Amino acid sequence: MGLFDSIRGEFIDIVEWTDDSRDTIVWRFPRHDNEIKMGARLVVRESQTAVFVNEGRIADVFQPGTYTLETRNLPLLATLKGWKYGFDSPFKAEVYFVTTRQFTDMKWGTQNPVIVRDPEFGMVRLRAFGTYAARVVDPAALLRELAGTDPQFRTEEVQEYLRQLIVGKLSGTLATSGVPMLDLATRQETIGAELAGVLTQELQSVGIAVPTFIIENISLPPEVEAAIDTRSRMGIAGDLDQYTRFQAADALAAGARTPGSGVGDGMGLGLGMAAGQRMAAGLTPQPATPAPAAAPAPSAGPPPLPAQEQWFVGVNGAQQGPYDHTALTGLVSAGSLTRATLVWKEGMPGWLPADQVPDIGRLFGAVPPPLPPQA
Repeated sequence: MGLFDSIRGEFIDIVEWTDDSRDTIVWRFPRHDNEIKMGARLVVRESQTAVFVNEGRIADVFQPGTYTLETRNLPLLATLKGWKYGFDSPFKAEVYFVTTRQFTDMKWGTQNPVIVRDPEFGMVRLRAFGTYAARVVDPAALLRELAGTDPQFRTEEVQEYLRQLIVGKLSGTLATSGVPMLDLATRQETIGAELAGVLTQELQSVGIAVPTFIIENISLPPEVEAAIDTRSRMGIAGDLDQYTRFQAADALAAGARTPGSGVGDGMGLGLGMAAGQRMAAGLTPQPATPAPAAAPAPSAGPPPLPAQEQWFVGVNGAQQGPYDHTALTGLVSAGSLTRATLVWKEGMPGWLPADQVPDIGRLFGAVPPPLPPQA
């Protein structure tokens, strides 16, 4: 009995694979020198496919189920081995189990930026990243084209190939989608579905499909984001002249908060004088006014204030304005209005440098000259 038990141990009775990993695509059954017994059981579980290979040639492919290995269940292998009469002898063959479930949470990203042509911003460099799912749809093609004789083919061995393919197709898809750069965030799902179809068609020859492709983020270079922020602020400000006045007023406020700038001292002095005038007016005794005999007629109110002079400024060959004296003071403080800047108002024969106009030249007196260079 010992001899027969030893001989029986050289034959394989059950061929199966219990997958205890999450990244194995192909696993070769460890037959070594043992032979598969004719009549052995083959167990193919759900999300698996078994492929029999004889002398480097793919023979039979089994879908999920339990099979008894006989010549009638192995028609291609029987033909390759010449089993014309269905001999029940043991045989040697390589058995590869291929996982057909989806491999999710596979990462992708653009190592280098992708250059696309945007209808509004011109050529723009984009970076993107996300996830995708892949699955084997043709086990025989996968073995022929990618896995080969690898006894344990994992996702890490094919992931870099897929990432390069994704990046190569991403630029073409973004360029032909016709979606402006500012609308990409709202169209990421549509672009991802289109890319999944393109990748599935491209990978058909190697037996892989991409059922899901997710774009998590599309980012722009920092300088482009800064330009978009500037354009947004200008859009909020509205009119360019109003935006310039706002910048001048903001510069005045910043100067008032800066010690030693002179602007805060001047504003403080002006506020102090205005407060002193109000206090003096309150302390000065007012003559008694006799009560009127009859109700006075309704007062028409004070007359309207005289209109302030409106000045125009020439900057880089472009006319800006009109500005009043308050706005001009802010432009001087901000450095936008210099002594050489051309100015004009109604009644002047032509444009003149600011320091040649007495009304404006006085505005530069409050601005100290630049400090001499240090030794």
